[in-house]
Amino acid sequence: MLVVGMGFGFALDALFPSLAAEYNNPALFRPWSDPLMSLYFVEPFVLGVIMAWFWNMAKGLIKETDAIKKGVYFGLGYWVITIPGMIMSYSSFPISLLMTVSWSLSIFVQVICAGILFAKLNS
Repeated sequence: MLVVGMGFGFALDALFPSLAAEYNNPALFRPWSDPLMSLYFVEPFVLGVIMAWFWNMAKGLIKETDAIKKGVYFGLGYWVITIPGMIMSYSSFPISLLMTVSWSLSIFVQVICAGILFAKLNS
């Protein structure tokens, strides 16, 4: 999750320099030197554990036999649940629509990859 998220984030920052500038806005985000920013690297592992728990409950509900399709359906189902949070983030914080969409796309890519991995390892 961490590697996929960081790789996707670097790609988005390269494609959209305004996004990288927005992340460097101290009025919105803490600087990397702040010790609390270390939690940024903990989040993907917590998310991975939560997704594994959801996978364990949901794997029997997805009737696909192909591991990739099963993983994609799981990831899509999880991602749809995050959409209200993205709407709340955009409406509540002074962030751009581009940042909100990039977060949503990052989650989408991460959960699809995780779903496929779970399906291949633990059908």
